[in-house]
Amino acid sequence: MSVKETTVCFTSPVSKEVQNYLTVNLKDVPNVKMIFPEDTSEENLLKIVPKVDVLIGWRPSKTILQNAINLKVFINPGAGVNHLLDLFRLINKERKISLINGHGNSYFVAQHAVALLLTLMSKTIPHHIWMKEGRWRTGDKDAQSIPLRFRNIGLLGYGAINQKVHRFLSGFNVEFHILRNDWSKQKGDMPTPVNRYVFSQLIDFLKVIDILIVALPVTSLTKGLIKTEEIELLGEEGLIVNVARGEIINQEDLYNALKNKTIKGAAIDVWYDYHPEPDKDGLKYPYNFPFHTLDNIVLSPHRGYSPFNDLLRWEEVVENISRIAMGQENLINVVSLDGEY
Repeated sequence: MSVKETTVCFTSPVSKEVQNYLTVNLKDVPNVKMIFPEDTSEENLLKIVPKVDVLIGWRPSKTILQNAINLKVFINPGAGVNHLLDLFRLINKERKISLINGHGNSYFVAQHAVALLLTLMSKTIPHHIWMKEGRWRTGDKDAQSIPLRFRNIGLLGYGAINQKVHRFLSGFNVEFHILRNDWSKQKGDMPTPVNRYVFSQLIDFLKVIDILIVALPVTSLTKGLIKTEEIELLGEEGLIVNVARGEIINQEDLYNALKNKTIKGAAIDVWYDYHPEPDKDGLKYPYNFPFHTLDNIVLSPHRGYSPFNDLLRWEEVVENISRIAMGQENLINVVSLDGEY
């Protein structure tokens, strides 16, 4: 097995703790040079990238990639690459640069998805508010909990996040239904028996479930996938948790379904406008419909990735750099530009 010189550079600033973690965990890998530029301006990076084999960052410019003439791999350490696909398709017309997607935050996103579901079902937030207001033991007459027992849980997507959601919820007395694009990727045993579906069976899938947990990437196949017709199939007791991307569920249709009680409720961590303008009162809402006026939704500000300072999220980056340095080609989480993930 050949060992090659491998220069790795970050295009975005990272903490000293991350720098130390990567350095320590790669110290036994021969011939790896790590560069953590204090100045990550494009002007400075253009002086560095021509000699770099691996770049790590979130939003590289076309100019940076074109000038990184020795670049073999770009690692995006966060989940989601839809914002990078067009750029890397363009670059790959000239030379091959592999794009890698990060799944280091999948444990936390899965944890957050389960927390949102249980918060929604146990009506934790209204009771918390009433307790703060000094209203003691309002009981079932105000906000009755929704039992999870005997529910049919639908996992839309079965990547790193929903695989963990499945494991976390496997101790409950529920039935699991899973819809994924490519079941040939399923390796090993699953936490429980499941009912399997593919995308052509979306309607059948939605007809049998009453809890929908969305954790799949935005692609041309999934953007706008869930609209009024699909939401209505969940029934009046239906619940939705979305920790993927807002645009997978039509915004207006979701708002109307909640407002009209077409479904029981939703818990949402991902939204539709990430640069909202302040309203007349200086308040910012990341959507075009007043979700915050509804009493059957849990609002979460896209924080499923938290805590960002957990260093274990960088393990797969360490593993990929090690494999690259050792001349291996079986890298983790390589993105299919045609498959869009």
